[in-house]
Amino acid sequence: MTAALRFDQIRLPEECETLRREVRAFLAEEIAAGTFNPHEPQREDTDIPEFSRRVGERGWIGMTWPKQYGGHERTFLERYVVTEEMRVANAPTRRFFVADRQSGPVLLKYANERIKMDIVPRICRGEVCFAIGMSEPNSGSDLFAAKTKATKTDGGWLINGTKIWTTSAHMADYMLAIFRTSPPTKENRRHGLTQFLVDMKTPGITVNPIAQISGLKEFNEVVFQDAFMPDENVLGEIDGAWKQATSELAYERSGPERFLETYYVLTELVRALGTNPDTRGAEGIGRLVAQLHTMRRMSVSVAGMLQAGKEPVVEASIVKDIGTIWEQQLPHRVRDLAAFIDADASNHHTLGDQLAFAIKIAPKLTIQGGTTEVLRGIIARGLGLR
Repeated sequence: MTAALRFDQIRLPEECETLRREVRAFLAEEIAAGTFNPHEPQREDTDIPEFSRRVGERGWIGMTWPKQYGGHERTFLERYVVTEEMRVANAPTRRFFVADRQSGPVLLKYANERIKMDIVPRICRGEVCFAIGMSEPNSGSDLFAAKTKATKTDGGWLINGTKIWTTSAHMADYMLAIFRTSPPTKENRRHGLTQFLVDMKTPGITVNPIAQISGLKEFNEVVFQDAFMPDENVLGEIDGAWKQATSELAYERSGPERFLETYYVLTELVRALGTNPDTRGAEGIGRLVAQLHTMRRMSVSVAGMLQAGKEPVVEASIVKDIGTIWEQQLPHRVRDLAAFIDADASNHHTLGDQLAFAIKIAPKLTIQGGTTEVLRGIIARGLGLR
């Protein structure tokens, strides 16, 4: 084996439970004020800037980042609690979540000081939205097949090509994108990719929404036509972005959002079955909750490793693989368990509406953030199996 696979047993400390109570109280206030409905699934194309700013005011964006950039130097485990509570409550986190999860850490590690001092504090205040430009037409989750080209010019680079399935690009202020700055070599097909910070207001960038069967339009095609990126927007090593992207994906693939995206149908099933479910319903709920608990323990473990300064790429890929398959199958399992509920019972119609929506979005869950096939390749390589 090339890597030792491990999921450390980590329990959340008391300060996390105190924080959890604070987050729940905040969300209860927002729900009471009508900001969002916890019984409706979070529409990923929903943008509520005021909510994002209020979360920033609470200090819950950029929690683990240095204070000099607006962060709060809290732990990854505390951030985990906030993410978990936001997701369970179906809170509208789209505006700040990607920046908080992965874009901010990349800027802190690779951007120059001017960019960090300008953009990172605004992320912490909930003022800016980020998108991730990785996938391209005809390449799927194979990041190393990227063809969108960055050509050197005076003072910067000209970008030409297309990114696709770019979540939130229609509302993003910035994008972190990977472009080809030189051809891959025969010895290393990962060579030749460079990461850039992209200002989405740059001339030459066109965003085309991609409609889905669910009615959502959070995915986009982003077309670059001689879009100019200044030299200071290069992040990290020229031609060496694959190493940065691998590290970044450890943040993207391991959090509770990777198994809680359809969680609302489980809570609504419990509400619909009531306090005295039949044996079939009770057994079904028990199995689902046991599976959820196991995934959560694995995800918390990855958060603990990130806190310790490790890069648990293989473990994060396992969490994402197992988690997205589970959340993809969950609506179908809930539908089966709800089949014998009285059609006139309380919550039955709400559950039906939620199931209709969850089943429509389910196909994308094992694709976003890396397909199952790609993830299993990463896992196999990390374990020395290929």
